[in-house]
Amino acid sequence: MTDTQTDAPGKADGRSGPGGAGRARRLIHGWSANLVQMVLGLTQQLLLIPAFLHVWSGDLLAAWLAIYAAGSLVVVADSGLQLRAINRFLAFKSCADCDGRTASFYRAMLRIYLAIVAVLGVVLCAAVYLAPPSAVLGFHATPTIDSAMLVMTLGMLLTLPANLASGLYRVRGQYGRTVWLQNAALLLGQIAQLAALATFGSLLAVAIAFVSMQLLFTIFIVAFDAPRLFPFLRRNGQSTFVPPSWRWSIGQFGRALPFAVANITELALVNVPVLLVSALVTDRVAVAQWGLTRVIASLVRGLCLQVTLPLGAELGHDHAIGDKERLRRLYAQGSVFVTGLACLIVAGLLPFWPDFFALWTHGSIPYDGPLAVTLLLGSAVVAPSLLALVFANHSNRGELLIRTKGLQLVVFLVLSFVLIPRLGPLGAALAVVASDILVQFGLLGLVIMRQTLRQPFRHVAFLSLMAVALVASGWLIGLAIIGLVPGSGLVHFVVECAIWLIAVGALASPLLNATLRERLRALVPA
Repeated sequence: MTDTQTDAPGKADGRSGPGGAGRARRLIHGWSANLVQMVLGLTQQLLLIPAFLHVWSGDLLAAWLAIYAAGSLVVVADSGLQLRAINRFLAFKSCADCDGRTASFYRAMLRIYLAIVAVLGVVLCAAVYLAPPSAVLGFHATPTIDSAMLVMTLGMLLTLPANLASGLYRVRGQYGRTVWLQNAALLLGQIAQLAALATFGSLLAVAIAFVSMQLLFTIFIVAFDAPRLFPFLRRNGQSTFVPPSWRWSIGQFGRALPFAVANITELALVNVPVLLVSALVTDRVAVAQWGLTRVIASLVRGLCLQVTLPLGAELGHDHAIGDKERLRRLYAQGSVFVTGLACLIVAGLLPFWPDFFALWTHGSIPYDGPLAVTLLLGSAVVAPSLLALVFANHSNRGELLIRTKGLQLVVFLVLSFVLIPRLGPLGAALAVVASDILVQFGLLGLVIMRQTLRQPFRHVAFLSLMAVALVASGWLIGLAIIGLVPGSGLVHFVVECAIWLIAVGALASPLLNATLRERLRALVPA
């Protein structure tokens, strides 16, 4: 995972790419940017809530959360086109005129994105006029909710063209740059929301503050930064450009369908269980237990996905230029890294999650041990398959994606309707974990490993042994600390976590030795 990319222009990053920039540096930039993005996401969804409640009532806050959720769902309008474009950009790396073909395809896809924005923008305006959100969602007495909902959804729709530019950045080794730019927009957006809240106090003002920063990011990256960073986008003058035919444009949606199905399934596995438990379980306390416990499992899964995204871009590059040996090494080491990270986080959460849960809910919601253990262990088990999923997205395996992710959604829904009425939230947890293990890991993950690695089953055995060792040792260390340091309260919880981190850090300190790390890398079956 530390080799240096030295491929010739046209086969790798091209003259406009990072040249000989080290792979390790690109990965670290990408991981750090994604980590900051996750922190900003938590700030938006958790830490801004007290500020909103200082000015708004509970009804206004509920309306804002509905508006924010609607804006977040606009990402579905991409329809998998970003990953379709990424795969075409990667394929052009093995062509003689890499930059020219990339520029031509970029402009053609940009026209499709603009058409999507125009058509769906009209549909959104008509929908808000004919079915006002205030009436549909039950916020009749909430002022400006209809205009705020329109501003949020339409504004987020206008940001879709940034997906295309971000895809090009990812392929050309500039993944970290686009995420850092988006982080700046998110941070400025949060500051703008607080200013709008203090100055105007309306839903509409806060929605405009949030969306305006996202629009500025889109305009900057599409109109200024991308053409400056990749000059070939401005070459091959516009006068020689033949607009794409309707048949070609519609065909792009068909080729993007597998990626759309994969992304929608991932969204469904996070959001649909909450709706199913709410609909099928009558015990409202159990529903609250599920919703709160699901948050931490989703956070582990989301963190692992964020770690795999920069790896996916590098793996896609190696796949596109046919560098199988380098691809094999990176995939094997990346799989170990993602799995180890997930298992280490889960090992720390298992012993201390009950204490945190009690502090978080002020003891008002009882802790459900089997539910938490099932979701957390499931997050550790599924970690290796997340790298397989991201690599499949970056290596144009559309047929495999649509078969496996479509099947996973069906398996999850069938198991949910069978298990939730009998077991409650635990049934939903078992449905999610079983679909992950049976389909995403047992089918998608193993297929990708067999196609990529020379020793796929030895690799799986290595991952299993490592996962069991990490989770068991971390969990036992945590239980020992709880037994040796009795007490309760926030200070006690912080002390427990600090002792655990010190103990785990001491056990991991030999990894600071470069020679030992190289020996361990050599042990990873590839």
